[in-house]
Amino acid sequence: MELLVVIAIIGILAGGIVTVVDPLTRLQKARDAQRKSDLRQIQRALEIFHNDTNTYPSSLTFGASWTPYMGQVPEDPSTGRNYAYSRPDTQTYYLYASLERGDDAQACGGACPNVGALSCGAGLQCNYGATSTNTSP
Repeated sequence: MELLVVIAIIGILAGGIVTVVDPLTRLQKARDAQRKSDLRQIQRALEIFHNDTNTYPSSLTFGASWTPYMGQVPEDPSTGRNYAYSRPDTQTYYLYASLERGDDAQACGGACPNVGALSCGAGLQCNYGATSTNTSP
């Protein structure tokens, strides 16, 4: 009987700890932080490319090597999600991600303008962006 009481107390404490820690939210925050970091890294590489060529690349292949600008262009850390890149002209680009936590979305609001046909994944909203220095997301 005492053993059952101890097991029940441990179960209640474990349930309380899991509720307080909320591992799902922590994982979402970690992946969103990775997305923001990836977009900053890509943005720096794009600016270096622009300084060398006076244009932005017409496309980016995420997950592929892009030497000497980056060892590998980062991909979204979650399956089913993508980064989106668009270059409407040689002097402008838009780079977007879909954050999992809406409260971390960028000031561009619910959906970033200039996304057009870009997709951050099926049914996902591109809600965080980075752009060339001469424009805003």
